Amino acid sequence: MAEPEFAATGVRIGKRLRSLTRAGQVRINDGRLELLTSYGTEIDSAPVQAVRVGKPWFAPHDRALAEVNGTRYRLTLGDHDPVPGEPGPPSVRAFLEALRSAGGRQRF
Repeated sequence: MAEPEFAATGVRIGKRLRSLTRAGQVRINDGRLELLTSYGTEIDSAPVQAVRVGKPWFAPHDRALAEVNGTRYRLTLGDHDPVPGEPGPPSVRAFLEALRSAGGRQRF
């Protein structure tokens, strides 16, 4: 299996006011965005061309919004990239850059 283009663990994934997981995973692999629980069960996935992402101007620096298959998800990643070799979620900026380079759409 090929190495994912982007991978983040320890991501809080929510839908509206409900939290789906507090330690989820976000991956961009083979042109698809995948939202997974901490156990690896798929919450949702779609090709990056069909995903819209953005960073709300009113939210803290560690939050992003992603619309996958018509459903909006609130993603809470790290506010800074972890030290190399240390586990932890990358920053929202790294996520948005990876999605843009994979061909995804920005902003709502």
